Amino acid sequence: MHRHSLTLLLTIAGLITLSLPSRAADWDQFRGPNATGVSADSKNLPVNFSTTENVVWKKTLGTGIACPIISGGRCIETAVTGKKGQEQFVVSAFDALTGKDLWKTSFPAGKLPEITWPNQHASCTPCSDGERVYVHFSTIGLLCLDAGNGKHLWTHKTPMPFYLLGWGAANSPILHEDKLFFCLDDDLDSYLVALDKYSGKQKWLTKRPEMLGGYSVPVVVTSGKQTDIVMAGSGKLKGYNPETGKVRWNCNSLLRTIMTTPAVVGDKIYVSVQSYGDTARTLKFALLQWRDTNQDKKLDKTELGKAFWKKFDKGDANKDGFLVGDEIDDAFQAKTNRVGGGNIIQMIRGGGTGDVTKTHMEWNLDTKAPSNIASPLVVNDQVFVVKEGGISAAFSAADGKTQWPRRRIRNLGHYYASPVYGDGKIYVTGENGFIVVLQQGSKLKFLAKNDIGESCVATPAIAENRIYVRTINTLYCFANKSAEQKNRK
Repeated sequence: MHRHSLTLLLTIAGLITLSLPSRAADWDQFRGPNATGVSADSKNLPVNFSTTENVVWKKTLGTGIACPIISGGRCIETAVTGKKGQEQFVVSAFDALTGKDLWKTSFPAGKLPEITWPNQHASCTPCSDGERVYVHFSTIGLLCLDAGNGKHLWTHKTPMPFYLLGWGAANSPILHEDKLFFCLDDDLDSYLVALDKYSGKQKWLTKRPEMLGGYSVPVVVTSGKQTDIVMAGSGKLKGYNPETGKVRWNCNSLLRTIMTTPAVVGDKIYVSVQSYGDTARTLKFALLQWRDTNQDKKLDKTELGKAFWKKFDKGDANKDGFLVGDEIDDAFQAKTNRVGGGNIIQMIRGGGTGDVTKTHMEWNLDTKAPSNIASPLVVNDQVFVVKEGGISAAFSAADGKTQWPRRRIRNLGHYYASPVYGDGKIYVTGENGFIVVLQQGSKLKFLAKNDIGESCVATPAIAENRIYVRTINTLYCFANKSAEQKNRK
């Protein structure tokens, strides 16, 4: 091709690119980019919205609490539909801007296990690279679908998870380079697995025998030339080699029960955890409270699921058919990691090898501010947390100094969704169906309280200059309609 013709073509291509409307970055996994909950480029997000105000589109889905994701112009969600005993697990895709139905793929759900409210069986948040969609369902395993048409590409069967307190599965996968990573910490056989994202073939699987049931999502942390898959779990934050699954480092500073996901900024890892009780409250206290049905201060096999009988026998030192006192912990909690409860917010630097507890923990707060479920939000050098009762707090991300102590955000109730950020605003979702909007900053500033009319456990997604909210049955897309209309003129 003649040089001048090539130059002309490149110039025209550049002009076409400049003329196309700009698109906000995808929100393609649990809590968006690397699970941060931060949309860096969204603009003109709505402050006020409801079931009738600033609604762009909505869809009735079926039951579920998985967070919506936005990838390649598609909004992807899951649900369980159908009569009891005939349930279907459904994955659906919609045009993110218009709500147009793109595809829907269903799978027989099978015999559904015990689960504790507010958890639901469709609880795993999918992830996507724009070409494929990946999602976990407890009775099926890890599924891969074609993002363009919903065609089922492969299934990787995973063991059925079991939980001593009947919580049920709610673990979500992530993508990094050519691998799909999935961690399932239950009370029977915890593990972290890496699959080839194209074929579903297992690259490696690393057992996590020291872990109790938890719901933290893997995060990717790069420090210098070292990139790790980082997992929070009972007692320990661990960094894994993404190529081999071997543990590179661990920080022995966490608590017994981990349901929150760390927030990563650069090579800094922020962890916020509430695990009920004090440091002496090991697992046995929770089991005696919730599983000792006759309150005789000991456990027999009938008070536990059959899946745990092998562990029961291991802990039953005198073979009298009961677990009493320390026998309970010996059965279910590793002696190398017998941690208790408490409340912490920590900042830990990524990287290193071996035990980095003393070398990489930058600061550690013993504070009653953290939630047991809602993950921390770290943005603009601030760590923001919210917990039960609508109590918020904020701290300096640099040194942990308090910006404001525990203060209410005008919405009582439960908080299971994690806060998210976009366009200078923090969106805080209450289970009671109200979403509070705050101005992000060093002082607490209330902007609005929006009623979406239905229980909401899922964390919202922010993309395409819109906010996507999943209630227990419905998916909403909200936008600042006046700003959109102005931009069209």
